Amino acid sequence: MTTAALPSTTRTATVTTTSLGARRTPLLTLLPADGALAWVRRGEGLVGWGEADRLEVSGPDALATAAAWWAERCARSEVTDPLGIPGSGPLVFASIAFDPVAGTSVFVVPEVVVGRRAGRTWVTMTGDGGPAVVETSPQDAATSIGRLAYADGALDPVAWCGAVAAAVGRIDAGELDKVVLARDLLVTADRPLDPRRLLLRLAERFPDCWTFAVDGLLGATPELLLGRTGRELSARVLAGTAPRGAGADDHRLAEGLAHSAKDHAEHAYAVDSLAASLGPFCAELVVPAQPEVLTLPNVRHLASDVHGRQRDDDGTGLLELVGAVHPTAAVCGSPTPAAARVIVELEGMDRGRYAGPVGWLDARGDGEFGLALRCAQLTGAEDGRQARLFAGCGIVSGSDPIAELAETQAKLAAFQAALED
Repeated sequence: MTTAALPSTTRTATVTTTSLGARRTPLLTLLPADGALAWVRRGEGLVGWGEADRLEVSGPDALATAAAWWAERCARSEVTDPLGIPGSGPLVFASIAFDPVAGTSVFVVPEVVVGRRAGRTWVTMTGDGGPAVVETSPQDAATSIGRLAYADGALDPVAWCGAVAAAVGRIDAGELDKVVLARDLLVTADRPLDPRRLLLRLAERFPDCWTFAVDGLLGATPELLLGRTGRELSARVLAGTAPRGAGADDHRLAEGLAHSAKDHAEHAYAVDSLAASLGPFCAELVVPAQPEVLTLPNVRHLASDVHGRQRDDDGTGLLELVGAVHPTAAVCGSPTPAAARVIVELEGMDRGRYAGPVGWLDARGDGEFGLALRCAQLTGAEDGRQARLFAGCGIVSGSDPIAELAETQAKLAAFQAALED
């Protein structure tokens, strides 16, 4: 575990701002080139920069350690927060490893946060002053990165298809019901990759997704693992995917997804795993009887919006709830222990923080955590010119390796388009 020593008292002040709100300045254009922190959807959300504090943690008690660290930090804070709404006041951005025991999770308390919700825009400053809020022209973040060179990650396409075939064999043998297999792709640009440019492109193309950035991991996720406002809980579960097409073919593909027994079975595993994990904490949990089809620019998903209310006698915090529900079958498989074992044996790569929870938490315990999907890790290699892209898909009985490879390519294309625009 690595963290700065906590001061005896930390000052955190939130103020409303009329200038940024009146102009509807896009939040992502405010970010500096280094240390971008973001959680934005449909023009609202949070961006931040600077580091007032930082925690890196791993091990069997990683999330409990992080929760205790955040609680102590909030207790030591001298807070001015006249808004008192989700996201105002003390706030931490978080990116949690897919495997919090083996991987390193990162928590960053920004020096500056700019938030926007329901027409209100505010600025939160932590520490003594901190850097000023300076609007960045979109053109400043639009410099061309030149030519792109792609290279296979841990497995080339042929080897990855072999891993899918092996997974199907183990599913058919009764070892497990579903496993999510991912692959990675390395990209190197002529010039350094500017996260602002990538975030702006992703937000423009995927406004209904949550565009995020924490410690060099950035993307646009369509999946909300868990959100909490007061005692109210919400999640968006995605599993089952079809590509987009042109004209009548697009409609045919949508109908095929809506009536696909394979995709509905894959989706049911994901919904059931979330409900089983979250249910014990809830006085009420509402799960749709059937999923809807969520249409994105590059793919369609089966989607279920789940809503619940945490029991009044339950004091579990959001980070602990996130730890209880992660990993769901949407990113791991079912049963979880068997799927996790197969992932380690067949994927051939360290996921790091890919497919882990990513989002934010405030001092009241409100927050939102998505799953780090459709994303890339800026590696810092090659003088900041390299990134590692990720995409995965659910494997069940009857999965075709070539079709699953095409699904990962469609998902990778979302980030590739942001790079190539």
